[in-house]
Amino acid sequence: MGLPSLHDVAAPAKLNLFLHVVGARDDGYHLLQSLLVLIDWLDTLHFECRDNGRLQRHDLAMRLPDDDLCLRAARALQAASGTTLGVDISIDKQIPSGAGMGGGSSDAASTLLALNRLWGLNWPLARLQALGLDIGADVPFFIGGRNAFVEGIGERLSRVDVPRQWLAVLKPAASVETRAVFASPALVRDSAAVILSRFLADAAGSLDFRAQGFGRNDLQPPAQALCPDVAKACKLLQERFGNSRMTGSGSAVFARAGTGERPLATLPAELPPGWVARMCRSLDAHPLAGWATD
Repeated sequence: MGLPSLHDVAAPAKLNLFLHVVGARDDGYHLLQSLLVLIDWLDTLHFECRDNGRLQRHDLAMRLPDDDLCLRAARALQAASGTTLGVDISIDKQIPSGAGMGGGSSDAASTLLALNRLWGLNWPLARLQALGLDIGADVPFFIGGRNAFVEGIGERLSRVDVPRQWLAVLKPAASVETRAVFASPALVRDSAAVILSRFLADAAGSLDFRAQGFGRNDLQPPAQALCPDVAKACKLLQERFGNSRMTGSGSAVFARAGTGERPLATLPAELPPGWVARMCRSLDAHPLAGWATD
């Protein structure tokens, strides 16, 4: 009998409907509050178990860095679990890199969930999330599998039910370096902290309107200073949908495009070279939700 495999494993992108920087820790990490929503812009991963302990990645679409977050996740789980098994990971990469959409973190999270099953480890969700936090701040969110209010450096998650909606996403050709955004003197680092219970009460069941219009992305002004295309992308969506905001540390931006059967408007037909646009739907849950026990 051959070794087990898992194919067509989904890794969805996310959008930060808002992102506030509320402080910093002594170790230099910034303390954030954000509302993260999963969307149906997906990478697809395939896993083939190996019995010799080797970890290998194969790129089916765009070329990834030699040591990406998937391999780091696989290496971390292999070391922490003590398994002698390895894996071949093939990635059909569709989520743009350098976009603030969490593509690398999502791939790492799906890798941890898939290898937990493929290698027969049966780790609980919390243990995978603790390991994932060392790989990337968004990894615990993706492992958790639900839209969430996120605090701290990404380790404190509170599930939030967000109504299904259309979200127009626009990614300029240029990217923004996350480290440069957080190092910028233009970054606001002392936004007032949001009280979760009050936030949810104020939303009063209308998160599709009020929560997404709430607050701002504190990373957007420094990102726009570093990458003027962020402001250009926001302007394009603002003109078309009446709202726009950058996600994460950029450079992708998005607009709320309605909650009905069809979007309120269409995406721009003509874009500068290298720009990518997609009309997305929010997801109620990660496609791998339930792959690890609570």
